[in-house]
Amino acid sequence: MIRRLLVANRGEIARRIFATCRSLGIETVAVHSDPDAEAPYVAEADLAVRLPGAAPVDTYLRVDLLVAAARRTGADAVHPGYGFLAEQAGFASAVGDAGLTWVGPPAKAIAAMGDKTEAKALLADAGVPMLPTYTDPAQVEAFPVLVKAAAGGGGRGMRIVRDPADLARAVESARREAAAAFGDGTVFVEPYVERARHVEVQVVADAHGTVLSLGERECSIQRRHQKIVEEAPSVAVTPELRARLESAAVAATRAVGYLGVGTVEFLLTPAGEFHFLEMNTRLQVEHAVTECVTGTDLVRLQLLVAEGGALPTAAPPVTSHAIEVRLCAEDPAADWLPATGTLHRFGVPGVTVEFGTEARRDSGLRLDSGVRDGSVVGVHYDSMVAKLIAWAPTRDEAARALAGALRRAELHGVTTNRDLLVRVLRSAEFRAGEIDTGFLDRHPEVFAPLLPPDRVGLAGLAAALAGAAARRAAAPVLGTLPSGWRNVPSTPQTIGYAGPTGPVEVDYRLDRSGTLLNWAARQPTSTGQPTSTGQPEQTGQPEPSRRPEASRRPEVVLVAAEPTRTVLTVDGVRQVFAVHRVGAVSFVDGPDGSVALTELPRYAEPVPELAEGSLLAPMPGTVSRTLVTAGQRVAAGEPLLVLEAMKLEHPVTAPTAGVVAVLPVTAGSQVETGAVLAVLTPEHPTHPAPEQPATPDPDRSATPDPEQTGVPDAAQPGSSGPE
Repeated sequence: MIRRLLVANRGEIARRIFATCRSLGIETVAVHSDPDAEAPYVAEADLAVRLPGAAPVDTYLRVDLLVAAARRTGADAVHPGYGFLAEQAGFASAVGDAGLTWVGPPAKAIAAMGDKTEAKALLADAGVPMLPTYTDPAQVEAFPVLVKAAAGGGGRGMRIVRDPADLARAVESARREAAAAFGDGTVFVEPYVERARHVEVQVVADAHGTVLSLGERECSIQRRHQKIVEEAPSVAVTPELRARLESAAVAATRAVGYLGVGTVEFLLTPAGEFHFLEMNTRLQVEHAVTECVTGTDLVRLQLLVAEGGALPTAAPPVTSHAIEVRLCAEDPAADWLPATGTLHRFGVPGVTVEFGTEARRDSGLRLDSGVRDGSVVGVHYDSMVAKLIAWAPTRDEAARALAGALRRAELHGVTTNRDLLVRVLRSAEFRAGEIDTGFLDRHPEVFAPLLPPDRVGLAGLAAALAGAAARRAAAPVLGTLPSGWRNVPSTPQTIGYAGPTGPVEVDYRLDRSGTLLNWAARQPTSTGQPTSTGQPEQTGQPEPSRRPEASRRPEVVLVAAEPTRTVLTVDGVRQVFAVHRVGAVSFVDGPDGSVALTELPRYAEPVPELAEGSLLAPMPGTVSRTLVTAGQRVAAGEPLLVLEAMKLEHPVTAPTAGVVAVLPVTAGSQVETGAVLAVLTPEHPTHPAPEQPATPDPDRSATPDPEQTGVPDAAQPGSSGPE
């Protein structure tokens, strides 16, 4: 019997395993890097051991440190979680050699499935359907193809190639990324199937000869070949197809002598044929959807098998439908750029269970998260911060519940993919089950924010009124007077914000009773021209002539303004805006969506002028490679260097043809957001910047538009390849 378990992982998976351990009475040990010292999973463990450093190679990938931590704490078993060393046969062997129980498959099975090319050869002999595999790129004759890393997973080291001329470059790029991620740069090539689905089967096997299949999962909504939406069961799988998939998965499991929980992944073609992709010899990120539809605790089964116990003789029935989304710190509209920062508030309404299957009902909402209010999302680890799962009697009910909870979630301080996930769940194609691995490529509309651009000004008004209420509540004298009230009518109160697409300037005026007399909001459009929304003075006084004609003027009535809440009636519809202010930033959650607005200083401080052609770091990270030298001539779109953050590579390319005038960074340089990565002298002079509007009169109660400095846009990194 396992008495004390060390989890050689971090974040939400460590918390998930701890939850089962608590229910079984097993003591827990956490390991943590320096950035994770205050993480929730560390606080929840019975014991914790520091792994000095921050980078994975110095901490969570150190077999010697992990085994030593288990020995020092008296742990008698080790669970690898997923990622890091979870599929490293050497780690499993080291744990066994130390006399500890390994909660996972035998090292031999991990090794057999760890190399995808060898796994394919082994399982083809067992009758599992396969796609052709080429280890020599020169053998490839038909395109498109997919270049894949032989070791590891998670989409790293994968490249789609449609043009034969691009194959050699894609292979080399995939080799570099695979070597960096897994320590093995071996790659292979296989045909790329258009409009394919990603379907996987959950299996579990014990030492007594029992192998159970717990149904399939659909994981076709992917970005960069990484799953972001998973569900069980799949709408594309018929009972006859399910029987064939499960038979193939059980055959693969028996062929490798597998023990414990594993996943056999298949590619399902539009014609209904399926081909083996890989076998994941660990617990999967998406295991929660299987738990929700079967009522089975998969971590408990892992521990049961590790202790030598026997599985039930039959798999539990699937009784509902579950959908999971991966909430990640990234900006989908900016080519999935990773996001970092402090998560000031993390709240999801309606959660019925966390990390487990207790409180089992016909429907519910489950949250598995690695964060809490105040958690810091850094650059060292994966961008996923939480998983949210809804289950219900039908797929439509699960999708609706999940989308609703996501939209109402308070996610303040770090950019996430929340809006994209909501749009995917609500799209007609997803609801109809018309999905495949190319779904996001065909639906650019899901990348738009939930909050329409023309509603940002209204959110700004809500933030401004809540801010005024907070100031009046804290005022030492005359706190009952409305904000900005004067005996003689004066100019409106004005406040400027930095919004998601540029500056937003909000004007408003209250009378002595607190009634909103008029308001206006000005912000740039996609053409760069300012637009104005608002309503004219209700007392009959004309609007100031400086205000451009409004494109739309919703009628707004102020119902209530409190420091954390503004209630407005907009065109006759009552709407509530929750406002959470942290420093100069107001996080506004309204009925249409959410937005972060940073209050601009009334009089901006001067900033250093950057050289023309400066390319700035769009995120903190490490310069993994420089591809050019100072003085080198480059073409538009040519890669200049590669930034690495959150375990992904992000090339920085030349926005135009020119000469690299300055290259202040080298391989290994640590950079922060806004750091100068390179200075590029264009071949052709740029057009002069348009004349800026005059700064408002300084004695006016206003926030001037931010000064335009002429600094070029930050370098926009692309992907080093799909993942």
